[in-house]
Amino acid sequence: MTKLSKLQKFAAIKTYENVYSSKRHDSPFVINSKGQEVIIKDQWHKHFNNNNPIILEVACGKGHYARGLGKMHPNNNYVGVELKGNRIWTGANTALKNNENNVAFLRARIEFMEFYFGKEEISEIWITFPDPQLGKAKKRTTAPRFLDVYRNVLKKEKNLVHLKTDSTELYDYTLEVLEEQKVKILYTNDDIYAAPLDFPELDIKTFYEKMHLEDNRKIKYIRFTL
Repeated sequence: MTKLSKLQKFAAIKTYENVYSSKRHDSPFVINSKGQEVIIKDQWHKHFNNNNPIILEVACGKGHYARGLGKMHPNNNYVGVELKGNRIWTGANTALKNNENNVAFLRARIEFMEFYFGKEEISEIWITFPDPQLGKAKKRTTAPRFLDVYRNVLKKEKNLVHLKTDSTELYDYTLEVLEEQKVKILYTNDDIYAAPLDFPELDIKTFYEKMHLEDNRKIKYIRFTL
């Protein structure tokens, strides 16, 4: 099978019914599979054709977690948010081939998520193995400015945010930020595989997690509510 180039993958996802691409980083318009400019904010339930809870995987990469959760919880809807189109192609292409209709993807920057998701449109957010942005705290996906974005799209009641990471720096930083903001921390674990997993969802392994485990890194997890 011929390997597709990045440009070919970019072209392919433009035709995928499970992918929306931001027109500009600071614009509320997205491009759908028909090449139309549309507003997807507050319209995700129409995309999925149901009223099931919507869960985000931010900085989703190849969408391993969104797809894994979608299989584990078929009565939920999942949206993977990622800027790099060649990564989205992997998850979106596989989801289409496997008829994983409760999984979709958005190509956009995380800091502009309020353009694409309405108030209380989201029930949960998963942050899986993000770049720890060493030395660049403001760019971390658990920095205060990102938490404010999450607050504006999450349901006010019964919302959850999950962080799964191999980075000690990001894990410690996140705990400090949450404590400073008096956020309710529900669970923390700095080595989830040291004992039987407390949550079955943690058994899903991304491409990067598998690499980290091969390097004998400890995987950390925080669960909190905003």
